[in-house]
Amino acid sequence: MIHAHGSIRRMAVLLAMTAATIFALLPALASARAPADRGFHKGHEVNHGKGSKDSSQGKGKEVTVMTRNLYLGADLGPPIGAKSVAEFTELNGQVLREVTANNFPVRAKGLAQEILKKKPDLVGLQEAALWRTGPPSLEPLLNSGAVPTATAVRYDYLAELLAQLNKGKGKYGKGKPQYRVAIAQNEFDFEAPADENGVAGDGPNGAIPNAEINGRLTMRDVILVRNGAGVTFKRPQGAHFANLLTETISGVKVIVTRGWVAIDAKVRGSHTFRFVNTHLEAFDPATQVPSIRALQAGELVAPGGPATTKLPVILVGDLNSDDDTVEPGDQQAYRTLLEAGMRERSTNDPLGCCLKSSLLAVGAGGAVSDFDHQVDHVMTRDPKEIKLKASSVTGRQPVNGFWDSDHAGLVSALRFAH
Repeated sequence: MIHAHGSIRRMAVLLAMTAATIFALLPALASARAPADRGFHKGHEVNHGKGSKDSSQGKGKEVTVMTRNLYLGADLGPPIGAKSVAEFTELNGQVLREVTANNFPVRAKGLAQEILKKKPDLVGLQEAALWRTGPPSLEPLLNSGAVPTATAVRYDYLAELLAQLNKGKGKYGKGKPQYRVAIAQNEFDFEAPADENGVAGDGPNGAIPNAEINGRLTMRDVILVRNGAGVTFKRPQGAHFANLLTETISGVKVIVTRGWVAIDAKVRGSHTFRFVNTHLEAFDPATQVPSIRALQAGELVAPGGPATTKLPVILVGDLNSDDDTVEPGDQQAYRTLLEAGMRERSTNDPLGCCLKSSLLAVGAGGAVSDFDHQVDHVMTRDPKEIKLKASSVTGRQPVNGFWDSDHAGLVSALRFAH
């Protein structure tokens, strides 16, 4: 994952330059980001400046939803240009150090406060990263059938966030946790050797002489459900897209797994509706038509897809796409959804993407002016049935010494016509 959205189009060039080095693949393929410029979305119904009210109001009529990209915690761009195994190992160590510096246990406190303040009934999470470590080895990288060596959990973003959300007794849950997991699905899972400690010669062999550790990143998409607020659900489901980015470098084929998760929900006596959360591909070239990202969007709205049902549909996620003022290749996914009848149900004022610094500590380079485009969205396939009551953006200022994520959060209070 490259942290800087503006560098996505340089990705293909850099990959080609490093095609002889399979180790450049990790940062190239783990990315969760794509560029999109400022623009107002056709079909927006916006109530600017109003935050979503307590969603316990409007029995059977109103639901508040949120989409939140947690940021995996590092800029994986530098290893792309690695010209040797030694350099790749060194830069992977930098990635692990950056994840530590970005201190998710502290960031989780701010993220939890965003959620608890807005009280969304349903939350779609992207980049709910699971970072694990293990003994140094090239085997998991070279052999797709190898058993992963990195199994020791260093950071579990989902567990950390839930711990902060559910501290103490839930106001509406009578002592129960305020949020629970409806479904969590593993997506891209990749492991590689790293020189985290900067000590030369402490690796296991001559192939990776300085790698004292393996680092492993597992990406997850998650749906959270608010407890004690009249929210029920059934049919938790998920799947990986059939259209996936695949790269073959020096004979090694790596597939970037992405997908979607969904539940059928009822809120305070409402009719049942489908809630879908997704994270679309970031690194397919803009010149490819249709792009992999657009094909993935098409899977969501194809017959039998999660957003194609007799139920009203609410779709949230990091779509890595937008509808205007971006180059046509990057508009494809969003326009695919529009052409299928999906309509926006969120605000883009203010914008929510994305900090340009990979380090989130205050003073490390991030600024509110970095939020200059939108890739996170709330949409519906049923615009006559589901109206936008209010929408707001969260997390555009640092707290506890850190920005909560490189993305801002996006919340929408939606009202059902029936």
